[in-house]
Amino acid sequence: MRVLIVDDEERIRTLIKEYCLNENFEVLEASDGISALDNIKNNQIDIVILDIMMPKMDGLTAYKEIKKYNIPTIILSARTEEYDKLIGFDLGVDDYVTKPFSPKELIARIKAVTKRFNDLDDIYIYKDLKIDFKGHIVFIKDEELKLTPKEYDLLVYFINNKNKALSREELLSKIWGYDFFGDDRTIDTHIKMLRNNLGEYRDLIQTVRGMGYKFEIK
Repeated sequence: MRVLIVDDEERIRTLIKEYCLNENFEVLEASDGISALDNIKNNQIDIVILDIMMPKMDGLTAYKEIKKYNIPTIILSARTEEYDKLIGFDLGVDDYVTKPFSPKELIARIKAVTKRFNDLDDIYIYKDLKIDFKGHIVFIKDEELKLTPKEYDLLVYFINNKNKALSREELLSKIWGYDFFGDDRTIDTHIKMLRNNLGEYRDLIQTVRGMGYKFEIK
């Protein structure tokens, strides 16, 4: 596995690199967003560890370009404000780790994110509903749906847990992040928007009274 470490602090890159090499990962480094994009254009990258606060091009700006290459990305930043995390997750980043961090935990997250990314089948089809996991695109009767990143993530999570009742707390944790403190309205609002976008397939998302929701395939 080839890991791209993007951070303007050399000591941070060196620390992460040491632990990655111990796992027999191949490592590439970049000190800013522009250099990161150059690496991605010229190399096959399996996962990106991306700092937010960097010169020339910050991490979130760089990620808007990185996501076009469909590469799993973990944001690494000293910025702990919930607002920054929400921006990252709304953009579609796969995980968010704050400094100071445990290198062993970061390695565990790298393995978890890449496993989750690679375990997805390329295509899911149910009647006229089709999801291209690699392209992050959803179609109904070959017409592309305009889903937000969170709506897409919800749909994918439902499909991976089809016919299973999912609590609102679980959905908040899995889709918005393990330490996101939201409320039921966050989930209910996004479910309503997702149902509207699914049109004739809206009833696949069933309400489980007093608990949450279920994606039911009969």
